[in-house]
Amino acid sequence: MGRKEKKDKDHKDDVCWLSVHGGVAALLLCIAVFALLVRVAVSIHPYSGAGDPPKYGDYEAQRHWMEITLNTPAKEWYRNSTINDLTYWGLDYPPLTAYQSYVHGLFLRFFHPDSVALFTSRGHESPIGKLLMRWTVLSSDVIVFFPAALYFIIVFYTGRRDNCKEDIAWHLAIILLNPCLILIDHGHFQFNCISLGFTIGAVAAIFSKHELVASVLFSLALNHKQMSAYFALAFFSHLLGKCLRRQKPFLEVLKLGLVVLGTFIITWWPYLYSVDAFMQVLSRLTPFERGIYEDYVANFWCTTSIIIKWKRLFTTQLLQLLSFNATILAALPSMVQQIRYPSNQGFLYALLNISFAFYLFSFQVHEKSILLPLLPASLLAVEEPHLFGWLTYYALLSMYPLLLRDHLILPYVSLLALFILFNYSPIRRQGRKERGFLSVWKVLLITLLLSCSLVLHLIYLMLKPPERYPFLFDAMIMLLCFSQFVLLAAYTNVKQWKFMSHSTSIEKEKKIL
Repeated sequence: MGRKEKKDKDHKDDVCWLSVHGGVAALLLCIAVFALLVRVAVSIHPYSGAGDPPKYGDYEAQRHWMEITLNTPAKEWYRNSTINDLTYWGLDYPPLTAYQSYVHGLFLRFFHPDSVALFTSRGHESPIGKLLMRWTVLSSDVIVFFPAALYFIIVFYTGRRDNCKEDIAWHLAIILLNPCLILIDHGHFQFNCISLGFTIGAVAAIFSKHELVASVLFSLALNHKQMSAYFALAFFSHLLGKCLRRQKPFLEVLKLGLVVLGTFIITWWPYLYSVDAFMQVLSRLTPFERGIYEDYVANFWCTTSIIIKWKRLFTTQLLQLLSFNATILAALPSMVQQIRYPSNQGFLYALLNISFAFYLFSFQVHEKSILLPLLPASLLAVEEPHLFGWLTYYALLSMYPLLLRDHLILPYVSLLALFILFNYSPIRRQGRKERGFLSVWKVLLITLLLSCSLVLHLIYLMLKPPERYPFLFDAMIMLLCFSQFVLLAAYTNVKQWKFMSHSTSIEKEKKIL
């Protein structure tokens, strides 16, 4: 079958899926509208740094980037100057974020020029300005994240024999109603939906055998937020494993490499006129001077710092080396598995395991970085509903101190309740692994862990920590969440290696479509 015939067949498969599941279309639309309304409801609450001068918070950072990209030439966006003071929320994301800020800045300037005026707009918090800023995130979700999620659902369920209307609807709802993503993007205020949307699109493109499209989409994700590198080794190992099983592996790898290189060149073009300009941007993306961690994040370095004072005992350079080696070692089993036995299901586990490795061991991790392992976990939710529910619950808990500082306790509790309602909804079919009863010991352990987390919620909300240990409650939350993340990562790493006989369809492929 020729390349054109295969593409036509894939297109017909998608059309057939929509035709056969025509009754599902209205339900999926209702879910998307509901997910959008939930985002709108969260957006009326406070945001990071609201009314808190002089630097405010992430909301002001995003607004300031719109101001800078709109009022200065591209070559000045990452360079310190009298116009662009990098100490005041200097741009520290790749060029695609800068272009996105520019487009959103045009939108704000059209309706409310004062909100992005150079210098005078610092700390701008007018009602119309806040409304327009919230619209930029909502529109990003609708334009990027929602279509990507729908694309994945269509591809994931095309050709499956056990399709069920309830499962399809539930799966889309779980992806779109991720409480952590909604609270960070529409409460705290960020644009994670763009890079995560590109990543979902790339995964769906791989599932539909469009690896070149996947390479473009994932390159865009990397060029929007450098934290998308959490997924890079999974994409690399999976695509390499597939290429090695084809008739001309070198040519296949070369095609992918050229597509990635071309995407990066186009994105970085304004900064390729000199080595100095390129390095200036690169230096802004790697803030090693901030240390191996900030605040209290539930990863290895921060958790073990209670016993081992990493920052005191080791230089920043040595910590960079240690974290790099630890991350690679933790990611290596998943990479090897996908190179040897590439499969779609194994790829999703690799995305989860490798992003977990980065979250637990890499340099300069933030609380919000847990959104990255959560993404592949949501794509695996039908296969691993309990794992996804457990991870989401503790991911939320790990961000609880941050969200409480943003005065987002009401949407936090509301979205947690909504998530529990959807995740354990009776419309979802019970998988074979879920049938039967949990052992008494498992029930007791789960009850104990949930009780501890509920107590920590109340303690953090109602009590003041001792003056000698002002971050005691943060550390307790961090320890509990870290323990759960390690257990979940160990389980999913073992689970991934069970997919050693599911690559037969991939081995039959001859070349990239």
